[in-house]
Amino acid sequence: MRIEARIFMLVGVFLVLSAIGYGWWTWATEPHGLEAVGTTCILLSAGLCGIIGSYFAFVARRIDARPEDRPDADIAEGAGELGFFSPGSYWPIGLAASATITGLAVALAVYAGKIRRSFVCLMWTVSAGASLWASGRLACAVRRMSQTE
Repeated sequence: MRIEARIFMLVGVFLVLSAIGYGWWTWATEPHGLEAVGTTCILLSAGLCGIIGSYFAFVARRIDARPEDRPDADIAEGAGELGFFSPGSYWPIGLAASATITGLAVALAVYAGKIRRSFVCLMWTVSAGASLWASGRLACAVRRMSQTE
């Protein structure tokens, strides 16, 4: 985890420096001055990298060193279960599809609200996507619980 923390922290520092350079460049070359949206997005990306890096550093202090973190480790030490979902489970695909439907419906509902069209119809799509996500999440949890017994 220490390596991952360093990577994310270094990417965060790079993004802060990039935001400074981008902000200066747009301020110096654009007729309207500083381009605030791009600079803000780069700074927010740096903040997200900092959050992830600090979380990884926090976790790395509280767990033992993994085989990936030790230079003297063997490949066989990293064997074992790596994830939560079994390879035979299709529920994560359903969860991703329902989250996509919900996100698309929210975006279209905002657009429809701006042009005063059928906002109610799109809200039904939001509720359908949310209910698909809830049922998929429940099925995924039930499958996981049945595998542990």
